Amino acid sequence: MISPARTGGARPGDRVLVAMSGGVDSSVAAALLVKQGYEVVGVTMKTFCYDGVGDHGKTCCGLDGILDARRVSDRLGIPHYVFNVEEDFTRDVIDDFVREYARGRTPNPCVRCNANTKFRDLMARGDQLGCRAIATGHYVRVEHDADGSRLLRGADANKDQAYFLWGLPPELISRLLFPLGSMTKPEVRERARELGLVTAEKPESQEICFVPTGDYRDLLRKRLEPRHPALEPGPLVTVDGRVLGQHDGYAGFTVGQRKGLGGGFSEPMFVIEVRPDSREVVVGPRSALTSTALEVEEMNWLQPVPAPGTELRVQIRHRAPGVAARVRSCRGDVLTLDFSDAQRAVTPGQSAVVFDGDDAVLGGGRIASAR
Repeated sequence: MISPARTGGARPGDRVLVAMSGGVDSSVAAALLVKQGYEVVGVTMKTFCYDGVGDHGKTCCGLDGILDARRVSDRLGIPHYVFNVEEDFTRDVIDDFVREYARGRTPNPCVRCNANTKFRDLMARGDQLGCRAIATGHYVRVEHDADGSRLLRGADANKDQAYFLWGLPPELISRLLFPLGSMTKPEVRERARELGLVTAEKPESQEICFVPTGDYRDLLRKRLEPRHPALEPGPLVTVDGRVLGQHDGYAGFTVGQRKGLGGGFSEPMFVIEVRPDSREVVVGPRSALTSTALEVEEMNWLQPVPAPGTELRVQIRHRAPGVAARVRSCRGDVLTLDFSDAQRAVTPGQSAVVFDGDDAVLGGGRIASAR
């Protein structure tokens, strides 16, 4: 095993493993490290079975992604390996995704992939290949100094991906490199064009990689047992208990959702709560969506645990800004926060990521409840 303590000081000439999805970001990350003089090894992870996925194979997670990663590696003159992690990915990401929807929650599969499959496996492969550091094309930064290593937001606010990386094992942070952390997406595209990379104009994939139809409910129907309550009709009720009608399965709803609730209301209605035990989907006006506090479970701390009363910032959904909050308590892996200003649509199952100021990630977890 390679000592993690050595990597915060990784230098040109060191061997670095680069995760290559076949997209433009990871391609440029590899190219930049080659240019800086690192000994780069490219790795692509095969995460799920591609049989029957049709055009979905043309995304970065599909077979074309593997081929593009190999083409880029050939262009850069670096070795490229493909590792099959389908079993781990299915257990840690797909099965969890299905369980969360069955519980009436809304999961973040990319967070699970990063925390439970991608980085742990990359580090193990890196050790086997004699690599001192691991690099990816994520738009985040790592700051190494004498006091340790900190994960920071990416410089491009439109592409920052710190929200998806709170679940990383803290001992791995010192061994990570993020070459794109100080770049913008247009700059990355331009660099890819200059280098003549085949991925320069490749569009970004926005859908969930393991949902080929684009409708996650198709996956739930395939993987849940027949007539599972999550996909069966249930009552659509108001916050005061009035039954408005029936829905066709609570797995199709998430807190804050407005579409699919029908019409005829005097004001816009939103999903306020999903109750799997009774199969109820609770709806109400926008004012009923607000919460003054939240409880976060499965907390993973990348920095020391803040004391009660500490003021920090918390991000409760992707592309949402961080908002001011105060630590009420932290017991075990459960964190309770009070918002400085009430927040809307705090969604169980989604990630809550806490920051020291605007940039440094302290840790994160899954939203358990709001009140």
